[in-house]
Amino acid sequence: MANAVARILEDLKYRGGLQGTDIANIVAVSPAMVSLWSQGRATPDLHTQTIIADLLCVVERLRDFYSPDETRLWLHSRHPLLNGERAIDFICNNLTEELLAVIERMDAGGFV
Repeated sequence: MANAVARILEDLKYRGGLQGTDIANIVAVSPAMVSLWSQGRATPDLHTQTIIADLLCVVERLRDFYSPDETRLWLHSRHPLLNGERAIDFICNNLTEELLAVIERMDAGGFV
């Protein structure tokens, strides 16, 4: 049975179009470490688990607008609604609430 982190990583890959290397870059670890987490053979520290959970929250919200491949691109692209920043940088800098507020404004205003 897969642990919670492994299930979240699978969701990020399936629903967010993210690859292990994407997740590794976002949380600043090696792709091999992400692979160990995915297999349930290791567990990230609490801070990294929080980043991964925030990433899943954002990916889940973006599903209303984008396909998995489009979600991956949106997360990595600089966006005018984010003042030219990337969504993944918001997540890494503990600004997920601000990012989700922008996504809510996108939803309310129809900006995609």
